[in-house]
Amino acid sequence: MTNTPSTPLLDKVNVPADLRKLEPSQLRQLADELRTETIAAVSVTGGHLGAGLGVVELTTAIHYVFNTPEDRLVWDVGHQCYPHKILTGRRDRIRTLRMGGGLSGFTKRTESEYDPFGAANSSTSISAALGFAIANKLADKPGKGIAVIGDGSMSAGMAYEAMNNAQAAGNRLVVILNDNDMSIAPPVGGLSAYLARLVSSRPFLTLREVAKRISRKLPEPLHIAARKTDEFARGMAMGGTLFEELGFYYVGPIDGHNLEHLIPVLENVRDAAEGPCLIHVVTKKGHGYAPAEAAADKYHGVVKFDVITGKQDKGPGGGPPAYQNVFGETLAKLADTDNRIVAITAAMPSGTGVDKFAKAHPTRAFDVGIAEQHAVTFAAGLAAQGMRPFCAIYSTFLQRAYDQVVHDVAIQNLPVRFAIDRAGLVGADGSTHAGSFDITYLATLPNMVVMSPADEAELVHMTYTAARHDSGPIAFRYPRGNGTGVAMPEVPQQLEIGKGRVVREGKAVAILSLGTRLAEAMKAADTLDAKGLSTTVADLRFAKPLDEDLIRRLMATHEVVVTVEEAAIGGLGAHVLTLASDLGLTDAGLKIRTLRLPDVFQDQDSPQKQYDDAGLNAPQIVDTVLKALRHNSAGVEEAGVRA
Repeated sequence: MTNTPSTPLLDKVNVPADLRKLEPSQLRQLADELRTETIAAVSVTGGHLGAGLGVVELTTAIHYVFNTPEDRLVWDVGHQCYPHKILTGRRDRIRTLRMGGGLSGFTKRTESEYDPFGAANSSTSISAALGFAIANKLADKPGKGIAVIGDGSMSAGMAYEAMNNAQAAGNRLVVILNDNDMSIAPPVGGLSAYLARLVSSRPFLTLREVAKRISRKLPEPLHIAARKTDEFARGMAMGGTLFEELGFYYVGPIDGHNLEHLIPVLENVRDAAEGPCLIHVVTKKGHGYAPAEAAADKYHGVVKFDVITGKQDKGPGGGPPAYQNVFGETLAKLADTDNRIVAITAAMPSGTGVDKFAKAHPTRAFDVGIAEQHAVTFAAGLAAQGMRPFCAIYSTFLQRAYDQVVHDVAIQNLPVRFAIDRAGLVGADGSTHAGSFDITYLATLPNMVVMSPADEAELVHMTYTAARHDSGPIAFRYPRGNGTGVAMPEVPQQLEIGKGRVVREGKAVAILSLGTRLAEAMKAADTLDAKGLSTTVADLRFAKPLDEDLIRRLMATHEVVVTVEEAAIGGLGAHVLTLASDLGLTDAGLKIRTLRLPDVFQDQDSPQKQYDDAGLNAPQIVDTVLKALRHNSAGVEEAGVRA
């Protein structure tokens, strides 16, 4: 197998309309070629592999049976959409996945008409598909809404909120539950496939509706008996009762890798007058690629790899530790001597480092599934009962629980500790996973403390500081990837809340840094010093509360002050400007500049390129200082001429 495999049948398919010209007997070969092409492409680009391999047959069947893009297909999360992209006119660009200027690793509305709804977060698909279905129904236009949602995504309440509202769509809504973790149903076979075809057929659906209407008029014992008989006929022991109670016609479970089972069921559902329908499909992550099937994570996310061996190009070993692991290992050590510490994550134990904690303290680690709102309020309850909960959630995912952060934590001043991973820009995952807004949305809250370490040693100190902070909520944010290689402390220090540190003394320019841009601030200071501009660099450590004494002193003794942060507008820079305004520090001509993420959603690229574009690397810091000084000189000269 090479990176340019032989795919004679797939070569004839550019868009789904081409796929529909094939005979059903050709679809097995088409799916095999599609799997081969997906593996070959991801071996070059890296990305999400296991989930996509698990839905190759399902992707093929959906596009074969339904009239996409008129029928609106919404992939939940979207990390399984690579085969979908290959079949929808993007095969020629599939080896640009997750690269600068290339295809997104998720669905994206601006990329294709076959991506009607962008998604890189979970449990939104049913709501969106319902919106498409109802819009078409109200406009009397053809077209269904089709949601493909994994069993993991069904752990989030939003999915059930959508299903509870779905009856209004009738047969225009189709939900496909992609059960790839065997968490709902055991393996399925021929009998199950036969029953699935039977119960999705129009005669059976019509008969069921008539039977239901009749049974409702029967005495209660007979009504209950009739309902039980109907459930038995549908194989309801497999778990469909809940979906039926929410108003869906449940079909399944069926083998999601068997096209001879999938195609007739999807056709029956497509043509059914009744609805909405939920099709329960059982698949396996990594299916059809032995290295993925054998891996514990089914190759969920991979870097470039060798197709034949499956060996991933991890690069040289060693080097600085990943921030997430520093947090997890530090917290586990602290919990050795503090039985009040507990860790909570929302379906990301390895991504947040909570897996390290769970290995050492399994009874005090909680993975609540894709349920960030519950995670935060659960942590609040633990804190109210005297525990020391650490809620470890990616910055972009914590946004989903903002109401709980405000009402259940901040207003009640409960000491929940927020360990916020993936702060700042995240490279190939792009705007949907960037941690751009947490400083802004947290530092605006009364009672909240917001910290950001400059390196992995500081993260150790901040984890310990958070553990010892019992007077209210506290958050610390840190980036994706590895640390800087600094020496790690043997004993963690408890930092004084709201106090920064000066790491370099100067006289003319002051750079106030928050977070891991400190290294770039130091490089900028070297360049400025070489130009004769003596530069102070301060690591503020805290976005809230600000170190007012330090900031006041630096503003009073330096001509130019520049703030630097890996966050959106409204964060550190805004708070420093407000402080300067309140204290009247700008009245004497002090020049303040704030460097932050631009007011756009930045597309995927290398982190270095992303931060260059954002203006947060050393050359841009230097340029900002020089422009401020030139502006100041021009202003003085102009004022002199006018005088």
